[in-house]
Amino acid sequence: MAVYWCTEVLPLAVTALLPTILFPVLGIMESKDVCMQYLKDTNMLFVGGLMVAVAVEHWNLHKRIALRVLLLVGVRPALLMLGFMGVTAFLSMWISNTATTAMMVPIVQAVLDQLNGNNVENISCPMELEELSDEDEESKRMSKGLLLSVCYAASIGGIATLTGTGPNLVLIGQMNQLFPQNGDVINFASWFVFAFPTMVLMLTLAWFWLQFLYIGCNLRRTWGCGTAQSEKERAAYEVIRDEHCRLGRMSYGEMSVLALFILMVALWFTRDPRFMDGWFVILTQTNVLKTFSRCYGELRGIFKNLPII
Repeated sequence: MAVYWCTEVLPLAVTALLPTILFPVLGIMESKDVCMQYLKDTNMLFVGGLMVAVAVEHWNLHKRIALRVLLLVGVRPALLMLGFMGVTAFLSMWISNTATTAMMVPIVQAVLDQLNGNNVENISCPMELEELSDEDEESKRMSKGLLLSVCYAASIGGIATLTGTGPNLVLIGQMNQLFPQNGDVINFASWFVFAFPTMVLMLTLAWFWLQFLYIGCNLRRTWGCGTAQSEKERAAYEVIRDEHCRLGRMSYGEMSVLALFILMVALWFTRDPRFMDGWFVILTQTNVLKTFSRCYGELRGIFKNLPII
């Protein structure tokens, strides 16, 4: 680390975090003991999740995922709300609720601008003006519903994972302090198994309730049963497709971040899934860590016995 700090082959902050990886791998200290020298181990978990989230936001990977899903679900009012809520909840599982909402709201607003576009200059009689006024009221209600759906979905999605929102990590930190002999009963996999079905249920109920309040229960209009797309819906779909096309092809950075994100989630789930031996248990039971630890002990003994010059 001293050599890396002097030569700056890595950023200074990255070099400072090397013990959090190398000490547990070499069998010198446990990860929770190393992390306590920086922050609490639960806070270090949150910091690691934030690092990946910042990388995802930097390369606009979350925007690509959101636009791709919206292209799949279409722009019918009920399906559009479901698409926005599903994407927001999924992104909020890994990225902070505030950042997810800040990213999704401009997309919602751009789609609403196309869906709510009115041709006032083409009005020729008072009856058309009255119909237009009714359409404006419906458009305002739908706009409120879609914007609220994004906010609610961000809060609901954050409960599904340990790193989704800060209070989850506060809970596990308090659990470890109050019950130090809990046997690590709350980990990423066990929390997900408990919280993910709850999140799906709450998201579905919120979708039905917001749809009932702000869109209505007219299946023919909201779901588009047996009807063709209107001009406004086609324009809104074009807005989403143009935004997606502007992103271009996936860059090397996006693919790298996506691969690291998938690897991180897989390692979180498989560390100690309880119903089978995780990779951490397998590593500790084999001689991998013991070999590293023995080599380190031999090197330490060699340097300890060297004569002082």
